Amino acid sequence: MAERIVVDPITRIEGHLRIEAEVKDGKIVDAWSSSTMVRGLENIVKGRDPRDVWAFVQRTCGVCTTVHALSSVRAVEDALDVVVPPNAELVRNLMVSALYQHDHVVHFYHLHALDWVDIVSALSADPNETSKLAQSISKWPKSSPGYFSDLQKRLTKFVESGQLGIFANGYWGHPAMKLPAEVNLMAVAHYLEALEWQKEIVKVHTIFGGKNPHPNYLVGGMACAINIEDPGGLNAERLAYVKKLLEEAKTFVEQVYIPDLLAIASYYKDWGAIGKGFGNYMSYGEYPTNGYNDVSSFKFKQGIILDRDLTKVHDVDHRNDDIQEFVNNSWYDYDGDGDAGLHPWDGETNINYTGPKPPYKHLDVDQKYSFIKTPRWKGKPMEVGPLARVLVNYVKGDKETQEEVGAVLKYLDVPAEALFSTLGRTAARAICAKLSSNWGLEFYDQLIANIKNGDMRMANMEKWEPSTWPKECKGVGFTEAPRGALAHWIRIKDGKTENYQQVVPSTWNASPRDPKGQRSAYEATLIGTPVADDKLPLEIIRTIHSFDPCIACSVHLYDEHGKPLTGVDNISMCTV
Repeated sequence: MAERIVVDPITRIEGHLRIEAEVKDGKIVDAWSSSTMVRGLENIVKGRDPRDVWAFVQRTCGVCTTVHALSSVRAVEDALDVVVPPNAELVRNLMVSALYQHDHVVHFYHLHALDWVDIVSALSADPNETSKLAQSISKWPKSSPGYFSDLQKRLTKFVESGQLGIFANGYWGHPAMKLPAEVNLMAVAHYLEALEWQKEIVKVHTIFGGKNPHPNYLVGGMACAINIEDPGGLNAERLAYVKKLLEEAKTFVEQVYIPDLLAIASYYKDWGAIGKGFGNYMSYGEYPTNGYNDVSSFKFKQGIILDRDLTKVHDVDHRNDDIQEFVNNSWYDYDGDGDAGLHPWDGETNINYTGPKPPYKHLDVDQKYSFIKTPRWKGKPMEVGPLARVLVNYVKGDKETQEEVGAVLKYLDVPAEALFSTLGRTAARAICAKLSSNWGLEFYDQLIANIKNGDMRMANMEKWEPSTWPKECKGVGFTEAPRGALAHWIRIKDGKTENYQQVVPSTWNASPRDPKGQRSAYEATLIGTPVADDKLPLEIIRTIHSFDPCIACSVHLYDEHGKPLTGVDNISMCTV
């Protein structure tokens, strides 16, 4: 007899997500993923100036702001056939590089690590042994016995006072926790250090984009003028500071993040066989080096892998009906056939909530059960994210990616098949951060070389005025967000936004079943997962967190009697 487990809300994510899973004989045999927040931002931008849309859709999320703005300006530039100057492309690459490093480090330490690290166990660690361990895997300077001893004393005071603060309500003592106390203490120390470090790398966005979150972008380029001598412009001092921030980030990724990942993963090799899913992976690609229209020049390659076949990469086409969204199990309606798919250029956002009123015991999964639509590529579900990026790059022959993957597999002494897993997904995120730290400094050097050669161009404003636009046009802007393939589609008519649709990473990964009954990534990867304690289903959290869900900003809150506590009129949802 299968038992239904409900995890709601999934914590340490962005937004509101509910997972229901059926467990039989200690393993998950079926699962359902439900977003419990509504989406409507695409309707808000209809009728607006396309040049302003990026500022609205950037607010889709408070975390993934850069990639939404970037996708939006690229969509408008694609529609209007605008080519941005090389400097603007390099600055955009630098901002994405900073975002990747920030996002992946924060995810590992502050969102995912506590699924594997037992904070309370760190109290029994030997600081001397912790110091030996830290020094054996990295040359990071903060690794003395006194450093770890002082941290342990601070942590002990928190526990004894009953005020664990940010470490409260964890799965401490769970039978699935395997780390020795010394590894736990080292991880706690770096958790706290990462909190301090993450405040620094985002300054790259404030220098180029004026602020963070929600830095400024511009259709046609970037809104930061280069003026080496002007104290109010992008001058030599600020550019030198960017290099310093990128170098510090690279050091943190290489000397803290990567060693910690490998040290922790070495105790959880069994998770290299858990969380496999259906084996279809899609990457849109990112970091253009010869213009956005030349996808062959991207550092992160574009392509699709089917059925874990690492001998072939299929092409992605955003302009035909290969990509469609379905709403048969989502709380939306289409004007036509409800089981038919729509290409995003023709997409609709017609909200029609028919679900239960909170509180409720279980979803009625025979009906609509999520606020996320269901995208498919040629009718197939896709997993997107760091693992897809790494696999596509690996198969397409990128030497740097192959070296990093080889190093991880060698260190952990696991076969390549272990990549198709929860463990592989987590390791791939670190590989993406490492590659981005390398490439960020390359982009910086190229920007400085352009400036020294007298190229100060940062924007192409030739087609800025609507009077120069065609009466009707359409475009698509895509990127690889930290969580995976992201694209925005726009239709422009008479100088205004006629239609707008976003299909974002967690839409691909977290969506409900399609008309064929095919599960999406969250649901599929949970099948077969062992659950040691159905009252504390840590194993569900581990696999879901390996995707880094982003379901976004709060819409409605309910008390235990189903009474709304608060609400807003203009509502939005991010699934990056």
